Amino acid sequence: MSTASVYPESTTAAFEVAARLGYDGVEVMVWTDPVSQDPEALRRLSEHYAVPILAIHAPCLLITQRVWGTDPWAKLVRARQAAETLGARTVVVHPPFRWQRDYARRFAAGIDRMTDETDVIFAVENMFPLRVRGREVSAYSPGWDPALDGHRHFTLDLSHTAVARQDAVRMLAAMGDRLAHLHLADGTGTGRDEHLVPGRGTQPCADVLDTLACRSFAGSVVVEVNTRHASSREERHADLAEALAFARLNLACARSAVR
Repeated sequence: MSTASVYPESTTAAFEVAARLGYDGVEVMVWTDPVSQDPEALRRLSEHYAVPILAIHAPCLLITQRVWGTDPWAKLVRARQAAETLGARTVVVHPPFRWQRDYARRFAAGIDRMTDETDVIFAVENMFPLRVRGREVSAYSPGWDPALDGHRHFTLDLSHTAVARQDAVRMLAAMGDRLAHLHLADGTGTGRDEHLVPGRGTQPCADVLDTLACRSFAGSVVVEVNTRHASSREERHADLAEALAFARLNLACARSAVR
């Protein structure tokens, strides 16, 4: 479970929820919550709740532009260090914004170099275009679809495929064996990044899980849903329990089918 899935509750609350619902681990979204930025605090939470940290999501969002400084490379170094300290396999990173010209120019080569320096995987995430007066505009450089750019490892986000109005199964195929990480969510293609509970939108969430199970996917499937509009903690927990059950059911069904 992504710790972002309990927002506006805290990173600390995310560990408690993940343990209570029986998740196998968490992905830590590094954001303005000081605990999310502190590997030692995260280690204590992981040990207290017996919930492993499987991935670190580097602070790549607009609202986290000043988290861990403003140098994007320094952010990735700190994300890698946190992952190494905490035993996380993956760092999730977004493509550069268009205005990060120097970073964008060196991004592919830099990610390759950093990958060679560690056992941690840097999995570049698919994003989506903005639509302005009927035109598509990308905020990312060289684009929002990293599968076109030859990176070694990818994160596939199924809410982002909905916003981009892309065929998630085709994007999965394009990423192939380079897919290292999945953000499991849903969307309706309305142009907003909805991060719905899987099964409540139009994305082929079950088909994607079926494909991953049949190929014996060795990466992590991470529930990253938006529960900020839940009317209570109980409703938030129910949504997260439903998402976990969806993932386990579809992965288990596929595995049974290939035996």
